[in-house]
Amino acid sequence: MLASLAFATMLVMAPVAHAADGAPAAAAAPVETLHPALFLVGDSITKTGTPPGDRGPWGMGYEIIPLFDPAKIHVYNEGAGGRSSRSYIEEGLWAKILARAEPGDFILVMFGHNDEANSMNYPDRATIMSSGNETIQTGFGNARKVIHSYGWYLQQYVKDAKGKGATVILCSPVPRNQWIGDKIKRGFDGYAAWAAEAAKASGALFIDLNTRSADRFDAFGKDKTRPYFNDQQHTTKAGAKVNAGSVVEGLRQLKDCPLAADLLPTVP
Repeated sequence: MLASLAFATMLVMAPVAHAADGAPAAAAAPVETLHPALFLVGDSITKTGTPPGDRGPWGMGYEIIPLFDPAKIHVYNEGAGGRSSRSYIEEGLWAKILARAEPGDFILVMFGHNDEANSMNYPDRATIMSSGNETIQTGFGNARKVIHSYGWYLQQYVKDAKGKGATVILCSPVPRNQWIGDKIKRGFDGYAAWAAEAAKASGALFIDLNTRSADRFDAFGKDKTRPYFNDQQHTTKAGAKVNAGSVVEGLRQLKDCPLAADLLPTVP
């Protein structure tokens, strides 16, 4: 409750940049998209960096694309740095994905790094720290806005995608390079659990990417993990490969998900 009160106070005092209550911007004309398609939706953890990008920061989406057979599925990295589960929708980025999506497509969604508490200085990103249906209203008149919880926004992705006949796979956020003793910090301050709860509530497929990647970094150890990160949050290309491997591992263990059959046979 204290966190929600602080969140509400911050939003009341902060300037409001969007006018409509939760209404995404109008979608641009759809770009040419081949189907079946897999859209990677997220923040800079999914898409950041410019080739060669070995030192990073480097998004895991770049390392996911070559793991799939292009003769079976077409993968599009649509991550955008600095976006949260909320701002990706409000800026119209999500509407553009929906305009391109067709029945039989897949959408891999991973947010959390910009929903997190340290993003409360950015009122256009911040979401309520919960998987529930809490809302906070800010502004007045045409500037009125209703802000929802992290879990609510994740469920909205699932609802919208189902309306297009596409399948959403929700992922918990990958861990930062933060350690407690000899173990990398897990749970992402509650966001990993809230992502799991949102998947269950919406009937979406779920990959606990936080745990899977944490297990891999734990196996390296704290000192050997350093080269896999460009900073505390973003990975190098090597770290992006680790996270991409965790995605593959999760896909292969999902029940009733044909996407795993689209992986190249050489992918471990």
